[in-house]
Amino acid sequence: MAKVSRLDERLSAGRTGLVLFDALHGYLHPADPQKARFLEERRILANLQSLLAGARRVGMTAFYPAGAHAPDGSDTVARLTDTDMDLKPGGGAEKPIKPRFHRASVDANIAAELAPAEGDVLVPKQRWNAFFQTNLDLQLRARGIDTIVLAGGSTDVGIASTAFGARDLDYGLVIVRDACFSMRGNNNDFFMERVFPRMARVRTVEETIALMTP
Repeated sequence: MAKVSRLDERLSAGRTGLVLFDALHGYLHPADPQKARFLEERRILANLQSLLAGARRVGMTAFYPAGAHAPDGSDTVARLTDTDMDLKPGGGAEKPIKPRFHRASVDANIAAELAPAEGDVLVPKQRWNAFFQTNLDLQLRARGIDTIVLAGGSTDVGIASTAFGARDLDYGLVIVRDACFSMRGNNNDFFMERVFPRMARVRTVEETIALMTP
């Protein structure tokens, strides 16, 4: 009986896609000095660059789910929440959560250091889950891809939502611990240690690259 490809530990370029979630200029080059230091200390951009270079060496296609919200807010729904996105006071009727970046702005562009190459796929999205009402699933399946390597941010928002979506769509999943981030307390560690291991393999950039094959 043939081995099910999702049970193959190797990440062959023919059946694996690299998904760089919201690898946007505004997130990876934040104007807030504290956020910029946070990313620099964890080498997030450098780690994403290494991961992308490893994927390209073996011929793996990269997919870029990227927030593409309308500037006028017409594709955004306000709802009541207990806090704002940073778990600070907010989320009420007077100040609902809204997207931070809007389509066609500099901040909504893919960071130049991670720019798509020929054959890579940009996936505009309006919600946290990169599969929700986008063509990401179609783009993956059309290429015979059954496993994804997921990286980007934030871990407890888009990465988590997309990981649950991938799991429910029956994709094999590798989540790259040191190429994901959350600036909200210990949320990154919590998901990497307590949530993701039940639906995915959690690996470092180095470990993930070592699994990649043509």
